[in-house]
Amino acid sequence: MTLVKFCGNRREEDIRFLKEAGGDLAGFILTPGFKRSVEPEFVKTISKALPENIRKVGVFVNEPVENIIRIAGDDIIDMIQLHGDEDEDYIRELKKLAPGRKIIKVFIVKGEEDIRRANESSADLVLLDAGVGGSGKLFDHSLIKGIERDFILAGGLNDGNVARAIENAGPHLIGVDVSSGVETDGHKDREKMIRFSRNAKKEY
Repeated sequence: MTLVKFCGNRREEDIRFLKEAGGDLAGFILTPGFKRSVEPEFVKTISKALPENIRKVGVFVNEPVENIIRIAGDDIIDMIQLHGDEDEDYIRELKKLAPGRKIIKVFIVKGEEDIRRANESSADLVLLDAGVGGSGKLFDHSLIKGIERDFILAGGLNDGNVARAIENAGPHLIGVDVSSGVETDGHKDREKMIRFSRNAKKEY
């Protein structure tokens, strides 16, 4: 069954909708300056409403390693997602200083070279995306044929296209990630989230 990650959560009702939709991963943008950024304290507070089976993913963009270590050390997040220009040295340092926290590295896919870099990454998991900040755009999914490891698919997904995207993604797909695709007027939409999850979790 495909895992569903709802990202960019920033309100109490977002978490309620996520649970009602059967989400598996809850993403929180913890680098300041983005539309959906939240403070670590918000995640700490909202976590009380999340059952243990829903993993909390902290999303960081070119964040100083020490900031991530501090947040991870407070047990605010379960997984670390890197959505910037973090290189292999950065990932290795993070693995050494935050043992036990799985690291997801995001790759913006524009061509075959990006797929090659994803295949070679030392991150625990890779996420293939179309852009930064919830662009709402699809990338060329024909490039996915070159992926040789488990990955999460993101970028431009919504309740209307997620089933087809999963069907065409190949054997290494383990999950899908959505943010703006389940929003209305900039806020999470309960019905869209439920439809997205339902369509993503169908058996193919």
